[in-house]
Amino acid sequence: MSLESLVEEIRQHAEAELTANLDQQKAEGARVIADRDRKIAEIRTTSQRATEADVTRERAQRIAAAKLQSRKLLYEAREHRLEDGLRETRALLTNFTNTPAYAAVLKRMTEVATATLGKQLRISGRAEDATALAKVAGKAFDPTPQPILGGLVAETTDRSRRLTLSFDELLRLREDEVRELLA
Repeated sequence: MSLESLVEEIRQHAEAELTANLDQQKAEGARVIADRDRKIAEIRTTSQRATEADVTRERAQRIAAAKLQSRKLLYEAREHRLEDGLRETRALLTNFTNTPAYAAVLKRMTEVATATLGKQLRISGRAEDATALAKVAGKAFDPTPQPILGGLVAETTDRSRRLTLSFDELLRLREDEVRELLA
């Protein structure tokens, strides 16, 4: 074997090794690029899912907030309408105190108070109703005016029991029923 053939063989072996290393480097580079592309695709997919989830959650929160706001506005409107209805009812009761039928109502209230508390009573009402109450209550009439919308307040002479038949109190006691009727 001559030196030239030995050098040629070493060169061929070096070229083969260089080619193998270049092929391996290309393969490794392709694998790294493929791995990079796969990771980028995974990151994009993950971020896209996260973004969609965030958008969906945000949309759901906004929809829920809008629904809550609409229910609140509906409730406030209904409550405003009911308050208007109660004010109108109070105005109608105030107007009713100026009708001839009001005296009959006071008479009936006096009878109920007498039946409930007994005959020993003190009956009082609005200053405007003093004349009508004096007629129906007789000696039981107490001229001390009461700050009420209409009706009367009866109490035993010893002040141990009291029956409030004022329009204010009757309306307050039946407010839930009135609200149902107005709704």
